[in-house]
Amino acid sequence: MYIVLSVFIVIVCILLILIVLVQNSKGGGLTSSFAASNQFMGVRKTADFLEKATWTLASALLVLCLLASITIPREEGAKKSAIEEQVKNSADPKALPSFPNAAPAGKKSAPASNQQNAGDKSEKK
Repeated sequence: MYIVLSVFIVIVCILLILIVLVQNSKGGGLTSSFAASNQFMGVRKTADFLEKATWTLASALLVLCLLASITIPREEGAKKSAIEEQVKNSADPKALPSFPNAAPAGKKSAPASNQQNAGDKSEKK
């Protein structure tokens, strides 16, 4: 079902592109090429047809996309992501994470490389 809907979505997209490209931004489009007003489809009727076709195809595309999102094949036994598993297995979701190298609040410690450099300078004197 999903594949059939996907094919219909592609067809509607192509038709919508063609209909929009035929239209003129100022309302002329195909209607400007019709000079005589006594033709089967007059100037105004062509513009109305193109506008109705655009709205119809756009709404059909919306409905088809919604139906396709509902019918996406999903595996029942699919493995969940690592983040979902961690969230599910966590004991207390409000607990703060612990950082192994964090200094206690209020104490500022110099990085290890600066402490070693300071020790090396005192030994040289």
